Amino acid sequence: MRLRKANTSIITMIQKRQVSELVFINVVIIVFMILCAIAVEKTKDLLSAVVIFSAFTLMMSLLWLILHTPDVALTEAAIGAGITCIFFIAVISRTERYEK
Repeated sequence: MRLRKANTSIITMIQKRQVSELVFINVVIIVFMILCAIAVEKTKDLLSAVVIFSAFTLMMSLLWLILHTPDVALTEAAIGAGITCIFFIAVISRTERYEK
């Protein structure tokens, strides 16, 4: 009986530590996403804005993966960071790179 109680307390401690680490990772990702959003708004170089936006969408896909939605994470990475980034770069190549 004591061995079973000790095992459950160890498992509970490990689970609590994993949850606290997961919360820390979520907070770091969200702060990074906020900084990316601010940087995209502040930059005048459109190509740099696209690269920062791509980093934002990759972090968003990582956040979806942590939330146990791999299908949404894969879609976010493929469309958000992949196709959208290619379209933006194609448009920038046909216009001016710097904002007025």
